[in-house]
Amino acid sequence: MTWYNTVHRHSRIRFVTPAQRHEGKDREILARRDAIYGQAKEKKPERWSGKTRNWNPVGTVYLNPERELTVVVKVA
Repeated sequence: MTWYNTVHRHSRIRFVTPAQRHEGKDREILARRDAIYGQAKEKKPERWSGKTRNWNPVGTVYLNPERELTVVVKVA
């Protein structure tokens, strides 16, 4: 459990750990990555066929979106 929350970088939250996101550190990390990617593209534009990776922080994330986003309507 410790590894999953503090070491493993999750693709759905832009490759930060759940702990970094929970502690609010993800915005700073992602801003630094965006700057680094921008510098790399400026330095060697031939390596890039398009835009750099999207490093914008993501909004709400669900563990099981298919279950959590399903609305159940009961008809009496």
